Amino acid sequence: MSESVLSNKSVGKQGEEANPETRHLQPVDYSRWDEFVTGHSQGTFFHLSGWKEVVERSFRFPTFYLYTERNGRITGVLPLGQLKSLLFGNSLTSVPFCVYGGIIASDAASEAVLRKAACELAEKLNVDALEFKNREASNQGWPVKDLYVTFRKEISADNDENLKAIPRKQRAMVRKGIKAGLQSESVSGCARFFRIYSESVRNLGTPVMPLRYFETLREVFGDRCEVLMITHEGTDIAGVMSFYFRDEVLPYYGGSIPLARNLKGNDFMYWELMRQSAERGIRIFDYGRSKEGAGSYSFKKNWGFTPEPMHYEYYLVKSTAIPEVNPNNPKYRMFINAWKKLPLAVANRVGPVLARKLG
Repeated sequence: MSESVLSNKSVGKQGEEANPETRHLQPVDYSRWDEFVTGHSQGTFFHLSGWKEVVERSFRFPTFYLYTERNGRITGVLPLGQLKSLLFGNSLTSVPFCVYGGIIASDAASEAVLRKAACELAEKLNVDALEFKNREASNQGWPVKDLYVTFRKEISADNDENLKAIPRKQRAMVRKGIKAGLQSESVSGCARFFRIYSESVRNLGTPVMPLRYFETLREVFGDRCEVLMITHEGTDIAGVMSFYFRDEVLPYYGGSIPLARNLKGNDFMYWELMRQSAERGIRIFDYGRSKEGAGSYSFKKNWGFTPEPMHYEYYLVKSTAIPEVNPNNPKYRMFINAWKKLPLAVANRVGPVLARKLG
């Protein structure tokens, strides 16, 4: 039996439905949890129980996967993880290293119980803040960060239609990549992808995740996590790791080397992913999160995607304001500029130590 988190009444007044009980997720209940997530309209890939294992195995961070249950049936879930460092602070977040999260529940009572449990846990852990990465507004009156948007769009089973749906200038970039003779290849390992991705993020001034993190994602999620590499005359120039959930594909970690710019490698890569996804029955292409005004924001808009605001909300415990752990924070600007100049071998050695604290 799973461990109870809160002391909720299991039975209401006579004739009323039982109140939801809050529990910690145990391995025996992983399949029930994932079944609830998959069946819920607001469920995302990042709500899946596999992230608990990924975070624990890759970074050894404590996780707190809470769910509500009524009469033996799961009625709500909330995956949480604690990130703590001197440089980036102490937070309880849903979900670490993910762009979506927050409570999903089948009724208001379950949602309220999970929210209360999370606040109590945040107080007990004495974190700076509790963070929910909501795609939709909760209207709970918590402070909200308006920094991020997401880009999601329905795609057709007909790839001619998908190509025509891309605005003319961007479509021309895709055609240039095709004309350059670029090729795509699905690969089983992560080494080739990591070589490209690590150089790409170093050039952006961002510490890279450890190779074992990407390998763990592949191990835990299996065919829900795939790597597509782009080559030119046998040389890797770009790569993307994508997640699959229901009828959605989410290109999550992508990168390229400078050679890819003139060859339109990124444009070709995302078109190839869209084309192949459409052929296998995927109907939602989720370009993921971007900061408003960032280069990735403009790139995704150029594909004809409409930005949708995200609603990251916070319950402040020790902090007096929303934590600003992002590249827009001026106190990290000097660090970012210096990181871009590091030799790749040094960045790949030191980066994983820092990246694991960013969440």
